[in-house]
Amino acid sequence: QVQLVESGGGLVQAGGSLRLSCAASGRTFSSYTMGWFRQAPGKERELVATINWTGGRTDYADSVKGRFTISRDNAKNTLYLQMNSLKPEDTAVYYCAADREGWGRQTYDYDYWGQGTQVTVSS
Repeated sequence: QVQLVESGGGLVQAGGSLRLSCAASGRTFSSYTMGWFRQAPGKERELVATINWTGGRTDYADSVKGRFTISRDNAKNTLYLQMNSLKPEDTAVYYCAADREGWGRQTYDYDYWGQGTQVTVSS
């Protein structure tokens, strides 16, 4: 069992930056693929970025490539999402999630979820 707690969300102007963190409990964090998802009002939850257990493999949604960076510190059981050049369309609740078995690309691939943190980007 893994418990995930996100932090770092808030209100920022367009062009600004935020860094999200996801603190994980449990000794198995370092073996999981981790992902950041987001869900805007009236829209489906979508994958933003994913990172493998070593941190050596990452992937991003086209909409955030070049602006967002996912990383992890397995010694601290923490996942990060650095978000730069934020746009109003990045406004959403951001969730971190853990995939026990593979390189998850869909919400149903992920086994554990945090409660989410709100990111609001004003124009």
